[in-house]
Amino acid sequence: MNNKRRYTQKAALLQFGLIISLIVVVNIIGSYVFTRFDLTSEKRYTLSQASKDILNSLDDYVYFRVYLEGDFPAGFKKLRRETREMLDEFRAYSKFIDYDFINPSESSNQQERNATYQLLVERGLNPTDLQVRTNEGTQQQLIFPGALVNYRDKEMAVDLLESQVNMSPEAALNSSVRNLEFKLIDIINKVTRLQQPSIAFIEGHGELDADEVYDLTQTLLQSYRVDRIPLNGRLNALTRRSEPDNNGHVRIQTNYDAIVIAKPTASFDEKDKFIIDQYVMHGGKVLWLVDPVIASMDSLQNTESTVGVDLDVKLDDMLFKYGLRLNKNLLLDLNAAAIGVRTGEAGGRPQIDFFRWFYFPLLEQASTHPLVKNINAVKGEFVSSIDTMIREGIKKTPLLKTSGYTRIAGTPALISLSMLQTEPDQRMFNRSGQTVALLLEGQFQSLYANRMPNEITSSGEISFREESLPTAMIVVADGDMARNQFHGQQGYPLPLGYDQYTRQTFGNKDFLLNALSYLIEGNGLISIRSREIMLRQLDTNKIQQTRLQWQLFNTLLPIALVILFGMILAWVRKNRYAK
Repeated sequence: MNNKRRYTQKAALLQFGLIISLIVVVNIIGSYVFTRFDLTSEKRYTLSQASKDILNSLDDYVYFRVYLEGDFPAGFKKLRRETREMLDEFRAYSKFIDYDFINPSESSNQQERNATYQLLVERGLNPTDLQVRTNEGTQQQLIFPGALVNYRDKEMAVDLLESQVNMSPEAALNSSVRNLEFKLIDIINKVTRLQQPSIAFIEGHGELDADEVYDLTQTLLQSYRVDRIPLNGRLNALTRRSEPDNNGHVRIQTNYDAIVIAKPTASFDEKDKFIIDQYVMHGGKVLWLVDPVIASMDSLQNTESTVGVDLDVKLDDMLFKYGLRLNKNLLLDLNAAAIGVRTGEAGGRPQIDFFRWFYFPLLEQASTHPLVKNINAVKGEFVSSIDTMIREGIKKTPLLKTSGYTRIAGTPALISLSMLQTEPDQRMFNRSGQTVALLLEGQFQSLYANRMPNEITSSGEISFREESLPTAMIVVADGDMARNQFHGQQGYPLPLGYDQYTRQTFGNKDFLLNALSYLIEGNGLISIRSREIMLRQLDTNKIQQTRLQWQLFNTLLPIALVILFGMILAWVRKNRYAK
C-alpha cells in the first residue's frame, strides 16, 4: 500500500514538473518568437502586411487623443471599443503607439465645454449631433467621433465616423468600424512621413481654377505638396534630368508624383500634349477629369433649355492611344441627385421644390477594386460614357458606373427643365450601367512614336521614350467631379461633395482622394478598405421588451447555481463520510 502511494506521489510530482517545464519553455520561445491567433470569422484582428510594415518602421511615439469617451448610444460604444482594440492591436506590433480616450463634454461648465468644442473644430475635428433616447424622451448631444494624432511636432486630425448618404445609422457605424484600420494606419503614415509626395494641377487650358478645387486642394495639402503649373510648352515642366552618377549615366526624373487635369475647356497644342505624354512615358501618374460634352447648369439660369454639344480639347487621340475613348454623349439616370426648382411663392417668399435631375447621376462602384470599396455614392454632373480599346500590356478596371436604369443621349443634346414636369418613361431608361471612371495600369505606348511633331524636334535636345515605364492613370468622363460649390450668400467654398441645397454629402472627395492615393502610393493602404467586418447589432426593440426578464435572469441565475452547487456538494460529502 505504501509503495503504491509513493508511486502515485512520484507520478504526480513528475506530472507537475513536466507542466512547469512546458510553461517555462513556451514562455522562453514566446520571448523570441512573436505570434498572435485570430479566431474571429472575419479575421478582424489580423492586420494587413502594409499596416505591419508601417508600424514596424516607427522610430518615435505616435500619440492618439481619441474623443470617444462619454455616455453614448450602443452603436458609438461599439465604435469606441473597436477603436481601442485596434490601437491595442497596433501596440502589439509597435511600442511607439500610445493613446488616451477623452470626454470633451466632461466639464459641467457650459462655457468651458464650448471653448473645448471650438478648439477641437479649429484643430480639424468635425462635430456630430446625436439624438439620444432616454426614458424621458430624446436628448440632443454633441460628440466629436475622431482623434488628434501627434508625432514629434506635427499634429493631424482624423474622423472615425463615416458620413453616408441614405444609409441607416447602423450601416454607417458598420462602415466606420470596417474602415478603422485604414483610417488609423493612413493617419500614422501621413503624420510620420518625412518627405511629402507632390501633386500638380495643370493650368492654361481652361481648367477648374484654384477656388473651384479649393476644398480638394486643402485636403490634399494635409498629405502632399500641391502646385498649380501652366505647361506653356516648357519641356522641363513635368520632367527633369538627374545629375550624372559615378558612371556618367543621366536619368530623366518626374517633377511630380501625379498630375491632375481637371475639366479643360480649351485645346491642348502638340507641345503641351508631348510634355504630358513623355511625363507618362517616364512613369508619371495622371488623373484625367475630362468632359467630352460641354453642358452647364449656368445656361439654365435664365432660360428653360440649353444644348449639350461636343467639346474637343484635342486629347482624344492621346487617350485613344492609351486604350480608351470618351464618348460624345450624355448619360441620364433614374438614380439621380435632386435640384431645387422655383415652383411659386408662399408669403412673399419663393417656393422651392426638389426634383430628380437625371443629368446628375449618382454613380456607384463598378468593380470590387479597393479604390472604390465602401465609398458613398458619387455625384456626377453631365457625365459621359467610356469605351475601352484593346491594348497589349494594359490592365483596365472600371471604377464608377451609372445604375441599371440609364438612358444615353447623343449630341447635340437638348437639355430642358420641362422634363421635370412629367413622370419619366422608364422604358427609355433601359441601358445597363455605363462606365464613367476607368483605371488603366501597365506600360503605355507613346502617341508620338514614329510621328514626332516639328515644333518638338526643332526645340533642341529632348529625351524621348516610345514605351512607358510601368505606371497608371485614372480617367473620369466628368470634369465637374472635383468642383466644390460656393455658399449661396457669402460665397466661400464649401466642402467637396456637399450639396448645400439638399444638404447631402456625396462621395466625390473620398473617391478623388483614394484615386490620387492609389496612383501615388499603390495598392498597399487602399487594399485595407476591402476588408469586411460585420457589426452584429442587437435588436433594440426586443431589448426594451425583455429588459426586466434578462436582468432577473442574469441576477438570480448565478445565485441559484451557487446554492444548488453547495447543496450537491453537501450531499456528496454526507454520503461519502457517512460510510
